[in-house]
Amino acid sequence: MKRILLCGCCGKMGRVITRLVGERDDCLIVAGVDLQEDRETGAFPVYSSVDHVEETVDVIIDFSHPSLLSSLLAYAKEHRVPIVLCTTGYTAEQVEELKEASQQTAVFYSRNMSIGINLLIELSKKAAQVLGSDFDIEIVEEHHNQKIDAPSGTALMIADAIRDSLDSPVSYMYDRHSQRKKREKNEIGIHSIRGGTIVGEHEVIFAGNNEVIRLSHSAQSKEVFASGAVNAALFLAEKPAGLYDMSAMV
Repeated sequence: MKRILLCGCCGKMGRVITRLVGERDDCLIVAGVDLQEDRETGAFPVYSSVDHVEETVDVIIDFSHPSLLSSLLAYAKEHRVPIVLCTTGYTAEQVEELKEASQQTAVFYSRNMSIGINLLIELSKKAAQVLGSDFDIEIVEEHHNQKIDAPSGTALMIADAIRDSLDSPVSYMYDRHSQRKKREKNEIGIHSIRGGTIVGEHEVIFAGNNEVIRLSHSAQSKEVFASGAVNAALFLAEKPAGLYDMSAMV
């Protein structure tokens, strides 16, 4: 039975994870961290800071806010506790910070915890390698109207994977309305749509001469991300120090 510390436990994703873990017999949430300190969770104590946590834990799942990264990594390093980072919106400096922390404890970092999305990424990389520069690449992502960041971390995750699989350098084009010129061959277009209650839609378009290939993934519920986070936590719980991601589980 793995003991989980859930950060961001009072948020939407935190509540979904709490429900899913409650239905399993291989793990248990023993404490939560959230600025709201919502005591209605009932099943476990909730602290306003990770520094106040008294329980012994085997792994941390974080679905909170980028501003808490440093304190969470400090706790993970001090207690040698593996940590699964599911929060998006980290700066380049913060990514370097979590990479450094992985030298002392196991760190699982993915901007999307869905197995399906990570399979989409692998397929997109393969397509880019096969199609090469003969096809223009565009990424379209759709999310609910409450999402703050744009483009999504997942869209950037897809773009980065494609970029790294290509032989020639590429640049990201986020907005074309201010430029009156033809599309450059070395561009990857990234487009964001926000509306309603869309959970998450991602499509990768490979447009060539007289043919178009589309790869897409549709998340119907936040449960796909919650389930991926819990599975990642159980995967990471006994791993040595190092940086892990969903490719280790695909």
